[in-house]
Amino acid sequence: MVDLRIQVIMDKYQEQPHLLDPHLEWMLNMLLDIVRNEQSPSSLVHLAFKFLYLISKVRGYKYFLRLFPHEVVDLQPVLNLLIQQDPKDCQTWETRYILLLWLSMTCLLPFDMARLDGSNSTPEGQSRTPIMDQILNVAKSYLTVSDKGRDAAAVLVSKFVTRPDVKEKRLPDFLNWTLSSLSNADQTMEGMVVRDGMLQALAQLFKHGKRDDFLPYAPMVLKCLEERNILECNHTILRKLGIKLIQRLGLTFLKPKIAKWRYQRGSRSLALNLQMEGQNQPILPTNISSIQKMDLKADEDYDYDIPGEIENVVEQLLFGLKDKDTIVRWSAAKGIGRVTGRLPKELADDVVGSVLECFSFQETDTAWHGGCLALAELGRRGLLLPSRLPDVVPVILKALTFDEKRGACSVGANVRDAACYVCWAFARAYDPQEMKPFVHQIASSLVITAVFDRNVNCRRAASAAFQENVGRQGTFPHGIEILTAADYFAVGNRTKCFLNISLYIVGFPEYTHPLIDHLIYKKFNHWDCAIRELTAKTLHNLTPYSPEYMANNALSQLLPLATGIDLNTRHGAVLACAEIVYALYKLAVENKRPLTDYINENTLESLKNIHRKLYNCQLYRGFGGAFMRPAVCCFIEKMSRSKMPLKNDSIIGEWQWLIDDSLKSIHHFTSTAKQKTKFQEAVISALTALCNEYYQTTQGTADPEIQNKLVDKYVSELQRSEEMTRCGFSLALGALPKFMLNGKLDQVLEGLQRVTWITMKDTTFAEARRDALRAIAEVCKTVGVNEDGPSDQVVCQSNVSQIYNTLLGCMNDYTTDIRGDIGAWVREAAMTSLMELTILLVQTHPRLISPDKSELETLNWSAPSQAFPPITKLLGLPTYQYSVLLGLTVSVGGLTESTVRYSAQSLFDYLKTICNDREAMNKFCGTLIQIFKDNLYNNRVSIPLLKMLDQMLVNGCFDIFIADENHYYAEELLSLCKEEIKKSKDVQKLRASISVFCGLIQFQGDIRKKILFQLLFLLCYPFPIIRKTTASQMYEMLLTYDNVIDAEVLDEVMASLSDNNWDADLPTVRAQRNLLCDLMGVPKPVIATKLQQDVP
Repeated sequence: MVDLRIQVIMDKYQEQPHLLDPHLEWMLNMLLDIVRNEQSPSSLVHLAFKFLYLISKVRGYKYFLRLFPHEVVDLQPVLNLLIQQDPKDCQTWETRYILLLWLSMTCLLPFDMARLDGSNSTPEGQSRTPIMDQILNVAKSYLTVSDKGRDAAAVLVSKFVTRPDVKEKRLPDFLNWTLSSLSNADQTMEGMVVRDGMLQALAQLFKHGKRDDFLPYAPMVLKCLEERNILECNHTILRKLGIKLIQRLGLTFLKPKIAKWRYQRGSRSLALNLQMEGQNQPILPTNISSIQKMDLKADEDYDYDIPGEIENVVEQLLFGLKDKDTIVRWSAAKGIGRVTGRLPKELADDVVGSVLECFSFQETDTAWHGGCLALAELGRRGLLLPSRLPDVVPVILKALTFDEKRGACSVGANVRDAACYVCWAFARAYDPQEMKPFVHQIASSLVITAVFDRNVNCRRAASAAFQENVGRQGTFPHGIEILTAADYFAVGNRTKCFLNISLYIVGFPEYTHPLIDHLIYKKFNHWDCAIRELTAKTLHNLTPYSPEYMANNALSQLLPLATGIDLNTRHGAVLACAEIVYALYKLAVENKRPLTDYINENTLESLKNIHRKLYNCQLYRGFGGAFMRPAVCCFIEKMSRSKMPLKNDSIIGEWQWLIDDSLKSIHHFTSTAKQKTKFQEAVISALTALCNEYYQTTQGTADPEIQNKLVDKYVSELQRSEEMTRCGFSLALGALPKFMLNGKLDQVLEGLQRVTWITMKDTTFAEARRDALRAIAEVCKTVGVNEDGPSDQVVCQSNVSQIYNTLLGCMNDYTTDIRGDIGAWVREAAMTSLMELTILLVQTHPRLISPDKSELETLNWSAPSQAFPPITKLLGLPTYQYSVLLGLTVSVGGLTESTVRYSAQSLFDYLKTICNDREAMNKFCGTLIQIFKDNLYNNRVSIPLLKMLDQMLVNGCFDIFIADENHYYAEELLSLCKEEIKKSKDVQKLRASISVFCGLIQFQGDIRKKILFQLLFLLCYPFPIIRKTTASQMYEMLLTYDNVIDAEVLDEVMASLSDNNWDADLPTVRAQRNLLCDLMGVPKPVIATKLQQDVP
């Protein structure tokens, strides 16, 4: 527990580990005091090392390592303690890890190791192993372990073997051992561990050792790596270590000189850049003569030959840029940067050219990602000269929008993220004057990625890169204004980026057309349907900023694609055309101009022909139909709302066919509830808009022929055998405008009412009944209320009771199937519709309903504490007593804590008011027994009823009847409980009945013997949990109630109930049960016959 608490505390410092720095020294000393104390138990020592590991993990071992004591007196104790450890003990690996790190510090003593050996022989005359060999042996042994000690051993090797004395005597042998182990390691897991340790050791040696010492061995190590094909193995870490070692070898081959030709920006003042931008002054280069200096010093570059192995090194690093794993590509990119920094200018330029070859469209996304990382490293180090920017910037702009579809998804998010990193690095690396020709392209591309990228990490990376360029370069147009709207946190919400932030940025002229072009060339046909829909909505929002460009360029680009071959392109183009046309219409209305000012005859004709071409090419069928039908319905809706001059055109009938056919065949194109809802909403919105625009006469009435045909067809479709068809046409009737329902209200309500009826063939059509109830409420709200109006036009006195009866009748829908309580959907819809209808009547004609609504309007029905008290008062009214008690039964015996608490409290408060009124209690108990009889074997009611009876018996609600011997209600309850659990295998029901039996024992008379018989019967039930529960509750019953059995046998009975093992096999349990029967004077239950195997 202690180590867990320390770990939780330390983990809080992961993001800002430097906060630990003032405390590291005293924590280290305190823990090392425990380690040095010989009296400390081993468990405490291991715990101290575990704490030291947790600290080093958070702060980093490189910083923490420097704080370890490293005096001469520390070397031998640390070494001895490490030798004593068991490398195979998986519980103490932290101890070994910290000891290895500590040893790596103590071995840096500035004395020859031989001086620490003393005498070469032990007192027994045996030769003593030199300390140098002891440390090397320890390091070798831990380089092949499978825990984190392997990493610490590599650090120890890099510190120890590079010592002058050790290097002179042991370096060749150690390298030979390492290469031999690397070559002999097999492909097993153990072999992989050995390879890992050897590669780590070699990488650390070539990193920390002097070049002159390791240069003779570098070709041999490189050859070994090539022979073992490390870069082609399946283990990611090995490939990464291989790349790391190769780059260290490359640096060993080259002299450690800083390239004189590299680009140096010089001063990089953020304040100066922002000041210049604020004053609109040109930003001059801060190092005017940097390029001239590079030219002058070019002749002085490198007066030695470049080793031939460098070509091999660079080739393998370039190969690593295309690796399938990011950590390998990242290591290769850093290696490219480091090696290039030591090459002559001409060779470095060749490396840049090779990196740029990663960006061909024949390469995979991994090559693009690795190339971006390499360019960022080269730029950050000043190795990518300004003369190369015209070649590099176009490639990076392509990478910012890189997206390749792979099956049902795409790859490229990592490429776009890396491209943002390149832009970030360039902002810090180059003078504003060098970047000036590319400012507008980079700014537009970063803004596009920040607001329109699908991936949140890419959006945030682009925002950060844009911010860096605004600060460092100071030349991005409207940089500060855009940053305030599209900062790191604002771009986290994708919908907000598309619909809100883009709307602000497009107001700046420099970004208007780039944003629009990106949407109509890149995003409208995106593989993700959600992005295509967002793109269409965004084009709608952006249209007012460039309406002519949208009408002439965007529509001309999208219309031919709306009937193309590719599904994504077709779907996105139809949605985009619909939104642009509707936006142009709203703009025309706002400016009081005709729509024809924006849309010419040819465009209108092309828009009309979209549906026809799709129909003729049979593109509404199959998988594509699931996308194209809702898209074209959205198109119909927007065209109708745009008041296109198409009245009496044949295309209207064709659109109506699509809507009707889609409502009829929803089940063919959707599989999930979310898809069904979305499909229905699109189709029904199209129907409403189409009716409002093209089916209404100038007098505001419906065309009689169309109205009769449409309503009759929709009502007849309500009796289809397919549930989803009923759902669709029900909602469609509910969405019809008022003029279409005028004179047809009785027919529509009757058709919807039939859908709510439960028959044998459509028992499970709960969704159809739910949607029919919603449609009834919508129809009522559409036609309105008039107390004395005609029943075929408005809600009135003659039809309001019929509507209420339909809604109230559906409150009793408790249908269940494999999906569970599907009737709950119907009940919920009925309650919602009742609320909406009641509110409508109260607001318009309250006389049509009689109850006083003043109290109902103030109650919070969603709060159990407010809802149950007034409802419980209705128990006093005979008319409502049965229904209210039935509802309370389910609530009191339910599962939700708040519902159970407040419903039970309200019920018991009511019973306290009538507990001394025998007549009222008789009526209440009669109703309770009737509910039990009506719901026998109905688990939804019977189990909560048993739980409620238990609570009522415990709370003394029936005390008025307890004194009566063999009371009728007790007899009835006992009989009903026995019938309910007969042959039952429901553990929950059986346990609830046991509690009821124990509570009924309060009643006087012979009924007690019957109750005890039933309890003893359950003591031999086949389920052990039931036997244990029965014994436990009988024990509590005998403690609670007096005079249940004779006092003489009470102690023996209770001892038997508590001491016996009721989990034992049935014959054993039956013998113990029969003994109890004899003691309590109860007849023994008869053993089951062959025909009644279930009875114990």
